[in-house]
Amino acid sequence: MTDWSVFIVEDEESVREGIRIALEPSYRVRTFPDAESAVEAVRTDAPDLVLMDIGLPGMGGIEGIRAIKALRPETLIVVITAYEDVQTVVAAMKGGAFDYLVKPLQMASLETTIGNALETVRLHKEVRSLQERFLREKVPLFVGESHAIREVMEFVESIAKSPDTPVLILGPTGTGKELVAAAIHYRSPNFHGPLVSVNCAAIPKELLESELFGYERGAFTGASLAGKKGLVEEASGGTLFLDEVADLSPDAQAKLLRFLEDGEFYRVGGTRRLRASARIVSATNKELESLVGKGLFREDLYYRLAVVRVAVPTLSQRRDDILPIARHFLAEFSRKFDRVVSGFSPEAEAALLASPWEGNVRELRNVMERAVLSGKGKEITAADLRLSPGGAGPRLPQTDSAGPSGPPLTPEGIDLPAVQEAIEKRYIEEALRLAAGKETKAAQLLGVNYHTFRYRRRRLGL
Repeated sequence: MTDWSVFIVEDEESVREGIRIALEPSYRVRTFPDAESAVEAVRTDAPDLVLMDIGLPGMGGIEGIRAIKALRPETLIVVITAYEDVQTVVAAMKGGAFDYLVKPLQMASLETTIGNALETVRLHKEVRSLQERFLREKVPLFVGESHAIREVMEFVESIAKSPDTPVLILGPTGTGKELVAAAIHYRSPNFHGPLVSVNCAAIPKELLESELFGYERGAFTGASLAGKKGLVEEASGGTLFLDEVADLSPDAQAKLLRFLEDGEFYRVGGTRRLRASARIVSATNKELESLVGKGLFREDLYYRLAVVRVAVPTLSQRRDDILPIARHFLAEFSRKFDRVVSGFSPEAEAALLASPWEGNVRELRNVMERAVLSGKGKEITAADLRLSPGGAGPRLPQTDSAGPSGPPLTPEGIDLPAVQEAIEKRYIEEALRLAAGKETKAAQLLGVNYHTFRYRRRRLGL
């Protein structure tokens, strides 16, 4: 006997007992004469499979299917009908049934259908196990245990269960909206699909529409002769994250609205209707409702994007998390720069807690990177942090080595920005060499977004 659990819901005792006798050598079986008692049992016992007669007295089979699926969405249901009534079968499938059998039951068909159903259950459990392991090992999570951030993550856990419901993430710059988007994707049924991210503010408005929806050959001057897939197509089967969505052009807004409504779109310059199944998760640090009121953002698109809204708290709203986050970044950059740093001095901790962190977690990360990179001792001091006493942002080192318009220098007189730029150039050049000049592959090698890579390459004149 296996560990598979099967419920049989059948009002005819002879049929019910016949199925039980046939299945008991291989499965754990419970029988019920009506849907009401089966639904009650499902509250405390989660079967892998339910065999449900359609023509039951009292609560009908269709109603019973819906009740069981509401309690145990993962349970598969195979319906049994006295005749092959197409409408009944369709209604059962819409209610959540996996398959159906027609009376009089043939034992070979029964065994095959149950085998297929339980193989599907096994695959679902395997996928969930892989998803949980992937989440533990790969997905960056919010650091901290403040009430504010726990509320957000609990909400994310619930809304992630949908494969396609649009989500709008709200919050100031640097709060970690992209982490919320990643958490939604990797906890959703689409976690095995791609997570494609695009910063709408980083792409010129005249090019954003073609980046999102692609273009056909010769659609505009400079267009590739082969045409190009858009990010919507690239994200099909997964999630498309639109950061800074308020920066969408009016044309792109109109095409995105159509896509959200029916999953259809046209490439720029194209006449062929295409379909994709990407979930749209968007984010902004602007007041979209205010932009709607000014006529700068489509009202209908706003309501489609904001089916579910997630507000990410600022770092000042989760001050209990400041030191845990700082320690997290301390460990990250200690590994990155191959330094042994034990922690913070009491003065450094006090300075961290006193800072207003107007740039939120991103600002704290930058401060920690600089402190670990430039610090000399085995612990981070207040001087290493270079935070202003009043908490008004970073305190730059003073030097007479350059005039008022000269480059900022470190205490050792090194032009650190120039050095960093040279290092970045070297990395990009090496990545392009290894990728045979292909920007997409080079971006993957460096672990950065493709559009970020292109922007940095152009900015550095490469």
